[in-house]
Amino acid sequence: MMTKEDFLQGQVLLIDKPLGWSSFQAVNSLKWSIRKKFDLKKIKIGHAGTLDPLATGLLLICTGKATKTINELQGQVKEYTGTITLGGTTPSYDLETEVDKKYPTDHISEEMIHNTTSLFIGDIEQIPPVFSALKKDGKRLYEYAREGKEVEIKKRAVSISEFEITQIQLPEIEFRVVCSKGTYIRSLAHDFGKELNSGAHLSKLKRTKIGDYNVDKAITPEEFGKLLQEER
Repeated sequence: MMTKEDFLQGQVLLIDKPLGWSSFQAVNSLKWSIRKKFDLKKIKIGHAGTLDPLATGLLLICTGKATKTINELQGQVKEYTGTITLGGTTPSYDLETEVDKKYPTDHISEEMIHNTTSLFIGDIEQIPPVFSALKKDGKRLYEYAREGKEVEIKKRAVSISEFEITQIQLPEIEFRVVCSKGTYIRSLAHDFGKELNSGAHLSKLKRTKIGDYNVDKAITPEEFGKLLQEER
């Protein structure tokens, strides 16, 4: 395992974020483990790209001098796998909020689903979910949403290089997507439902890759803490 100097000089740690944890909680868990192990009063630590609490998977956590590489890491191409559920939309575009509108799905065939993916490959424009941490006039969008206030959200240009349907078991569709920084998979799920003349929301999401970093090599915050404490 690593020494105190290793962490201070800078490490990029591959963490598999558990369901229900915020990215901030994962960072704090590692920070506490490192400080406790080496009796440090402080250490620079931060993550390279937020994952929603309802998403799991790869979170890159940088320590010490490696925190200077966070912007560069955030710009890397990302891969996700997940599940889109057809037949209903939610205000948050995922399961953070309950289904507010139901839609028919009887007209949707497997061929339609596969053909519709091509509409989202390449450079596209997305409207981010209103339940997001983006800021407008100094206030986060989810704060407006929770107050029930409507707010105009501008479209954002993003790029999707791969969008593959891996399994169809209606109303659920499993997928894999490779995309640029700033892509909202929740918006992709919502827009996908619209293009099928129905409604949809994201019901499961896992980030599997960031650039060359793979979740297969990642460990959970608990595993990290345990390994660190076991080191002599």
